[in-house]
Amino acid sequence: MAGQRAPLLLLLVGLLPGLLLSEAAKIFTMTSLGGSHYLLMSQVSQVLQDHGHNVTMFYKKDDLYMSGFKEEEKSYNVITWFSPEDCDIEFKESAEFFIREGLEGRDSFENIVKIWKSLGLQCNHLLRNGIMDSLKSENFDLLVIEGFDFCGLLVAEKLGKPFVTTLPTTFGTLEFGLPSPISYVPVFHSLLTDHMDFWSRVKNFMTFIDFFMQQWRLHSVFDDIIKEHFQEGSRPVLSHLLKKAELWFVNSDFAFEFARPLFPNTVYIGGLMAKPSKPVPHEFETFIAKFGDSGFVLVVLGSVVDMFQSQEVLKEMNSAFARLPHGVIWKYDSSRWPKDIKLSANVKMVDWLPQKDLLAHPRIRLFITHGGMNSIMEAIRHGVPIVGLAILGDQPGNMVRVEAKKFGVSIRFQQVKAETLALTAKQVIEDKRYKSAAVAASIIMRSQPLTPTQRLVGWIDHVLQTGGAAHLKPRALQQPWYEQYLLDVFSFLLVVTLGSLWLCWKLLGMVVRWLCGSRKQKKA
Repeated sequence: MAGQRAPLLLLLVGLLPGLLLSEAAKIFTMTSLGGSHYLLMSQVSQVLQDHGHNVTMFYKKDDLYMSGFKEEEKSYNVITWFSPEDCDIEFKESAEFFIREGLEGRDSFENIVKIWKSLGLQCNHLLRNGIMDSLKSENFDLLVIEGFDFCGLLVAEKLGKPFVTTLPTTFGTLEFGLPSPISYVPVFHSLLTDHMDFWSRVKNFMTFIDFFMQQWRLHSVFDDIIKEHFQEGSRPVLSHLLKKAELWFVNSDFAFEFARPLFPNTVYIGGLMAKPSKPVPHEFETFIAKFGDSGFVLVVLGSVVDMFQSQEVLKEMNSAFARLPHGVIWKYDSSRWPKDIKLSANVKMVDWLPQKDLLAHPRIRLFITHGGMNSIMEAIRHGVPIVGLAILGDQPGNMVRVEAKKFGVSIRFQQVKAETLALTAKQVIEDKRYKSAAVAASIIMRSQPLTPTQRLVGWIDHVLQTGGAAHLKPRALQQPWYEQYLLDVFSFLLVVTLGSLWLCWKLLGMVVRWLCGSRKQKKA
């Protein structure tokens, strides 16, 4: 009997710390951006709420850039704030200009700077707002912010609370201290893979220099805001705040990313948006059944693209779909559809669709996407091959990874022609190697020891229970750049070496002169 009790006692002892430390925490989540940024942070908030924490989500109320979006009921608390009308107008104008320029193939960094300046104005208003005092009085235990908008970092610093950060895009969009060997880690916007020849490494190095100049410019946008809202002597530096985060949750996965060095406080949560699939609504099932074993193609290009697509591109896409023997389910705002374009007979256009459920449908053959991270993660999870119409931001780089992993093909949005799109779609559907690679990626994602939800909740609880994650962050995050790269050591060794060579040269000269002098004396 005693032998049977021992394992039970050991189990209870092992569970006891978790039981004692499982008290609900007050967690504050924040995002200032709409679209996929909002959706990810909303899911983070809901997951933490479902696992026993008291979550309050704080976000800026706007149209969220999601046409046809159906908001699900949430159990977490919500606090919204409004920026002045002139700030909203400036942000929307700069964002829309950036999108339109991107659709025309002019993805300029100057346009990004304009958006960051608009975000800075909004942040300045928020930090002046009396709502900050209200937030401080809540005495939250932990903050979960989005690293993409630097305002969250300043809010966390104002509240004086530990924070963790989410990265809704792939690596490289932000510099937060990860080791990134340029020889095999592609720099953001380099459009390279981890297999680089000599000239690719030259390009990667030059892109690396340009990237750091861009980061410096984006950080400098917030310099005046920091001076206004923080006292001299205690003013934070954005690059330091990025490294101050207890954890970084990255919306990606090993099935998608190139293998690279990670710190212990860097955790993949790609696939967090996934939910158990349900049968698709009757209207979709009826449409899919018309095409039998030919199946269907799902087309979702993101809410932002839906709002700004040109009539010429719509015409080319519609013509391409007419050439396919499959059904096509296309998410597009029908009120924006040009009246002079007749929709192809095999196309069903809807303002809203259950994307997750359609991707899980056994008769899906292809997913045509803009290359957003959430959509790619869902496609990988269900083993669906991809044709990507990349436009701007991280999307071209995402599609480079999709092509490198061999489960999809990319076409630049600006180059979409009916014949090219139709031939590419047929190629990806008919060549079973794409499907096989997509299934292999799905296995990598699904077979990991912990689910994205378990990783998120487990690491949040770990930080709460241990009072922070200092034990997960290497000393490198606190070292100046010249120490990290041993430039001080190399400089010292160079001085010692040159000094030694100089001294040896002088001693050798003295010896030579002495020998020459001795010979002259003997001859005399």
